[in-house]
This record gives sequence, C-alpha cells and structure tokens, in this order.
Amino acid sequence: CLIHFYKRKMRVLALLFLAPLFLGACLAQKKVLVLLENVAVKETHSLYFSMLQRNGFTLTYKVADDPSITLKKYGEHIYDNIIVFAPTVEEFGGSLSAEAMMDFVDNGGNLLVTAGSVTGDVLREIASESGFEVDEDGTYVIDHHNFDTKDGGYHTRVISDAQNMVKSDLIVGTGKLPLLYEGTGLLTDPSNPLVMDILTGSSTAYTHNPSLPIKEYPHTVGKATVMIAGLQARNNARIVFSGSLEFFSDEFFQAEVDTGNGKLVPSGNFELAEALSLWCFKERGVLRVDGIQHSRVGEGSAPEFYTIREMVQFYIDVKEKVNGEWVPFKPTDMQLEFVRIDPFVRSTMHVAKSELIGTTFKIPDVYGVYQFKVNYQRLGLTRISTSTQVSVRPLRHNQYERFIVSAYPYYASAFSMMFGVFVFAFVFLYHSDETKKKTE
Repeated sequence: CLIHFYKRKMRVLALLFLAPLFLGACLAQKKVLVLLENVAVKETHSLYFSMLQRNGFTLTYKVADDPSITLKKYGEHIYDNIIVFAPTVEEFGGSLSAEAMMDFVDNGGNLLVTAGSVTGDVLREIASESGFEVDEDGTYVIDHHNFDTKDGGYHTRVISDAQNMVKSDLIVGTGKLPLLYEGTGLLTDPSNPLVMDILTGSSTAYTHNPSLPIKEYPHTVGKATVMIAGLQARNNARIVFSGSLEFFSDEFFQAEVDTGNGKLVPSGNFELAEALSLWCFKERGVLRVDGIQHSRVGEGSAPEFYTIREMVQFYIDVKEKVNGEWVPFKPTDMQLEFVRIDPFVRSTMHVAKSELIGTTFKIPDVYGVYQFKVNYQRLGLTRISTSTQVSVRPLRHNQYERFIVSAYPYYASAFSMMFGVFVFAFVFLYHSDETKKKTE
C-alpha cells in the first residue's frame, strides 16, 4: 500500500510539473501582436478582440509606431500572428519594417492587415510583396445600387452580398447575411495561383474618389473590385488583406442592413471576421501528415527494395485541425503518384483502415528508382506534399517463367525444324533408289 501511495504521489507531482509546460506550449502557439493606429482602436474594435480572446489567442497591443516593437528574441520569433489595424502608418516603430514582415511570413507567421482610403507606404509595400495592389489614396469602393441607408450620400458605405465571397466554408464560414463595407479597393493578379479574392464587390461596384468627377476609367470595376484578399504561401503561411478597417469595427458588427424590401437584418461582418481570423491564424483548414506506410500486399513492413510487377499497398495518415483537435481527414479526391521522372501510376486513395487512406497497385514492368508522391492542394486547406523514395529491381534469373505463352510459336518452329532435320537425315541415310541391271 505504501508503494502504491508513493507511485500516486509521483504521478501527481509529474502532472503538476508538466502542466505549465503544456499550457505554455499551447499559449505559445496563439500569440498575436496587434499593431494599432491609436489607442482608441482598441475600444472601437473591442468585439473583434474579445472574439479572438475567447478563441484562445493571447493578444499583445502596440501602437504601430511604438519604438519598442520587436518580433524576434534570441533569433526566434516571439509571435505567431500579427494584426495590423493601422491603415495610415508610414513607418513601423522599432525593428519592424515591411522586410521584417515578409521575413516573418517566410518563417511561417500569419498576417492580417487592414488598409483604408488613405494607406501608408509601408502597408502598400506589404501588399505589393503579397500579390495585392491597393488603390490610390482618397479612393473608396462605390456602388450606387447597393449602399446602406446610413450612407453619407457618396454611396461609399456599400452592401456586399454573401454570394460575392469565395466558395469555401473553411475561409468564410457558412454565414449568408449581407456585409457592410467602407474602404478602398484592392486589385489582385488572376494569374497568381497563391492569391484568392475572398470578398468582391457586385457587378455595379467600382473604386474612385467620390469627391472628384470621373475623367479616367476607374482602377477596378465590377467583380474585379476586391474588398478582402487572401494569400496562402508555399510554406502554408497565410495573409489576409482588407481594404477597410471599419469592416472589423463594433459599429459594423452591430449594424442592421436594409436588404431593399424595408426589412432590416443584422450584418454578417462578425461571422465573416471570425471565420477569416480563425482561417488566417491556422485554426481552420490545417492538415498534417502523421505517418506513411508502404509494403508488398500481405506484408506489414517496408522492404529494402521492390521487384517489377509486384503488388504494393500504400497508406498515409492525414489529420485535420478541427476546433483545436486533430481528427482523421478522409478525403475522396487525394491521389498517389508512383513517379520515375514522370508518373507511371496515378491512383485515387480511399479510406482503407481506421484512420488511414490508401491504395493498392501493381508496380510497372520498368525497373529504376521511384518515388511515392502525394501532392494535395485544395482551396482553404494547407498543402500536403510528401515524397518517399524506393528502388525497383528487375526479376532475378530464377524468377522468370519457364515457358512464355507469347513464345509458343517460336517453340513450335524450333521443334518442327528439329523434327524436319531428323526426317531428312533418316531419309537421306537409309533410303536409296533401286539400281538398273546392266544388260549385255
């Protein structure tokens, strides 16, 4: 009994010792630096910040030009995510700069930035490095057909329908309420596969300075008027760039929108802002590979090499982050490629075991060095790219078939030739013509 008591005591002490470490690790993964235009933004956007804290994020507030701002300590980044709610800032304080921001993204950090009708040069540089272009100062998104009743007369407080959002519930959620927007427009490059238009204007929207007459073609028109853009880099770092700071404000979160028939409905800004933030900060749409298995069919371990025409089974364990927990990811469109310079086999994987997806195929009749490759890219999800190299050898001399079916005609011709030679020799040796007797 005394031994069991000491064992239990040691377990409790171990848990008490390890609990702060696990808690610190969890908090370290959710550290957010919030750069503000001024201190008042913390009050005007309190609902948004409260939402982040409810989702487990630890927020550190700084004014954007604070000289004490630093991103690294002992060569490591202090924060995992950065929010910039300072549209007009010209230069960041401390050691922070546009180059430092891009280095932060290159190292896997996530970035959420808001611009405005007046946007500082440092934010324009960040946007340019991310694949976006912010419209000129003084411009707003204008829509004379879809504007809020509380608009000041310039039709810059526009209403965007939920149908103008990107078709991905992981990024924008499932909300269908109309959205309020007041800010500048963005322009994205449609040929850039990493950039996505998260929220666009309607077909009647455009960007221009509302106080000036239109003498030149607007910078963006119709669906090309992007309000919120996103990027997922090749290292799976994420950037969300909004042309409106007011979009995340308490006023817009609590506003009611007139849908045109005299009926007021709540705006969908809060739901979209929460979904965007969780996606941007990698609480949604995150995949990871926990393990890969491959072997001959019927065996359990990977061999030193494979032989041509063998049946092979391949399994991969993929997890998805859902509500903070890693659960099995079971897609129906993930494919495996068996590659030697070019793919020799491409097979769609299916749920094969309890938490694994896999497939079975026959190795081609070509030996060499191959790779099992899985390259999975879908909108809203982090990319999966794995490669496992294996050797494929030819058959040994004693593994070939004794008789090949396709060679039966040649076998027959050889034996028929031998039989013909035998008959010819027999006739030639043992047969002779009768000789005529000579008569005198």
